[in-house]
Parts: sequence; C-alpha cells; structure tokens
Amino acid sequence: MKYIIGIDEVGRGPIAGPVAVCACAISLTNSKKIDWKGVNDSKKLSQKNRELWHDKAKEFKKRGLINYFVIYKSNVFIDKKGISLAIKECIKEALEKLKLNPKDCQILLDGSLKAPLQYKNQKTIIKGDQKEKIISLASVIAKVSRDRKMELLHKKYPKYNWAKNKGYGTREHYSALKKYGLKSLHRVTFLQK
Repeated sequence: MKYIIGIDEVGRGPIAGPVAVCACAISLTNSKKIDWKGVNDSKKLSQKNRELWHDKAKEFKKRGLINYFVIYKSNVFIDKKGISLAIKECIKEALEKLKLNPKDCQILLDGSLKAPLQYKNQKTIIKGDQKEKIISLASVIAKVSRDRKMELLHKKYPKYNWAKNKGYGTREHYSALKKYGLKSLHRVTFLQK
C-alpha cells in the first residue's frame, strides 16, 4: 500500500441541510511527518480544537502532505433517494476526486461505511474516528465544513437558528418549524409525524 485513506460522514441525522463525507488521503511516508497528537473524533473535540485541526489540515494539504475532498448531498437528494445512498454516492465521488489507484490504497472507514467494491483493501471500523487518526482528521474536516455551510444557510433563514443547531432536530428547531413552516432545506422524510 502507498496510501491510507480515512473516510467519515457528518450530518446523517439532521432534519435540515446536506450530509457531508470527507475522504482524506495520506502517503505512508507523509504519515510519519505529521504530529497527530490531539486529533480525535470531531464529537470529542471542542469547537476551538476542531477549527484548529481544520486549519492544520488545510495547511497540510497546501504543503502536499495530505489530500482531501468533502462531498455533499442535498436534503432534496436525501428525500428522493435516502440517506444511505446519499452517503454512498458521496464516498464514491470523494474517492474519484482523490484520483488514486484503488490497488495502492488502504481505505479505513468509520462506523458502517463502505467504499466501492474496486477498493479491495478496505476496513470498516466501529468508532474508527476515535481509533484511527486519519479517520479522526476526516471527521473533523467534514464536521467543520458542514458546520460552516449551515452557518451560511442560517443567514438566509435565521429563525431556525442553524448557526447553533446545525440543522439537527432540537426543541428550538421544531418550535420554529411549527411557527414558520418548512423551508426548501428541510428533509421532509426526516420530520417527526
């Protein structure tokens, strides 16, 4: 293997906004050049530390130490085709953008994620975002990228407070839904009946 690719998704459960998947690749040589101390599952890091690691990832990419892509599928796609297919398509597109030969890659995926079949060397790891640093980094990149997207969407629809809840079904979000109704970014199939 020449490369390790970590893959994680963010935004499986919200009632508004897209799902995001990050595929983050590093060569075996470069993996030894990075101080991984402090990177962890995005849910276990403070917002400040997530932002810090996101900035580090951008710098690593700029220096050619890593490469990554974040792919989104919209709420409309999710409503039409389902969350599982949305995530599967994101993984496929992110891997295609990396332009690496599947034979050269070891793919590490969080939770129950799977890569396309041509990636023979793949391993799905429960709590992989806590056990494998490359998945942790993919988790952080995906989380910060999606959060920033939801913060921008908040400016368009401030009454739903997506800057804070990131589209998740909080009590405040459901209350706003009752008061102001659905917007074009809501996942209709995810709403409680």
